[in-house]
Amino acid sequence: MNDSSWGAGAPHGAGYAGAWPPPDQGPLPAGPAYDGHDAQQTRPMPIVPEFPDAGRDAENRNGGDGRDDRDPGAARPNGPSFREEMPQEPMHTPQPAPVPEPPQKKRAGRDLRAAIGVGAGLGAVIVVSLFFVKAVFVGVIAVAVVVGLWELTSRLEERKQIKAPLVPLAVGGAAMVVAGYVRGAEGAWVAMALTALAVLVWRMTEPPEGYLKDVTAAVFAGFYVPFLATFVSIMLTADDGPERVLTFLLLTVVSDTGAYAVGWRFGKHKLAPRISPGKTREGLLGAVAFAMAAGALCMQFLIDGGTWWQGLLLGLAVAVSATLGDLGESMIKRDLGIKDMGTLLPGHGGIMDRLDSLLPTAPVVWLLLVLFVGSG
Repeated sequence: MNDSSWGAGAPHGAGYAGAWPPPDQGPLPAGPAYDGHDAQQTRPMPIVPEFPDAGRDAENRNGGDGRDDRDPGAARPNGPSFREEMPQEPMHTPQPAPVPEPPQKKRAGRDLRAAIGVGAGLGAVIVVSLFFVKAVFVGVIAVAVVVGLWELTSRLEERKQIKAPLVPLAVGGAAMVVAGYVRGAEGAWVAMALTALAVLVWRMTEPPEGYLKDVTAAVFAGFYVPFLATFVSIMLTADDGPERVLTFLLLTVVSDTGAYAVGWRFGKHKLAPRISPGKTREGLLGAVAFAMAAGALCMQFLIDGGTWWQGLLLGLAVAVSATLGDLGESMIKRDLGIKDMGTLLPGHGGIMDRLDSLLPTAPVVWLLLVLFVGSG
């Protein structure tokens, strides 16, 4: 439809300004300007209002785009569109308010099922060997010492290129454990000295570069792992040796468990964030409380001649030494840039990751038991 459909679009004749065809006239006469054939091809004309602003109202009604909504192909008369006369501001779709995420529940850093299963298995081996055949338990200590030395020396070589001789360390470490059980503290000291001498000689078979750091690390490893573990075999020589060793193990495990449980639930204040960010002051208080309670029970019912108040002091000392031992190994792992010393124990890491709190606690428990109830 062209522009003649809007405005004065009537055919020539009487001054018609209304609808087409006129309502008061009959059929259109035939002629050259109009015939039946044209009528079949011509669409009915729309009703044009007589008001002069009808075109503008229709334009506003159609959105000012110059086209009739009823006929998208029909163009409007030229002129500024409604959008040009009154620019519309962009519509902003309101965004829904952010939904706060629910607080996530704290999770343990390890596989608890694997950790519990491995711990129960190790506990069963220790208890059976401890109360039935002492020599087997000494062998268990020696195996743990050798594996711990292997883990420590392997990590030193991987991360620091320190080649501590493993062979003299492993042989000397096992010898320390056996010497402590057979000859007591004196035998352990002698075995330690001989192990250090063997390390110095063994390292001479290699080039001198790095000799000092290698033998220094080896002597440290010999003292840190097998020599401290020797005090467990020394405790075993007493008449109530199995009960003393069991007390030592129970207090250390209870201390670690109390620190974990209380720190995981209530821990807010970091104990040593630069060394071990996971440890909290609340966890240390939990370790002290749990260890003191367990110490009172153990000294009262397991140790011959022991009393509950001695158990309180023993538990306090164990909580402190176990925490320091854990921090000490964490410091070593920080320096090496590793999380665990090994992967031998699922849910626990390596053997050294389980011995970290036991090793420094062994001489403390041995000494306090000797002071409280004698060497047995």
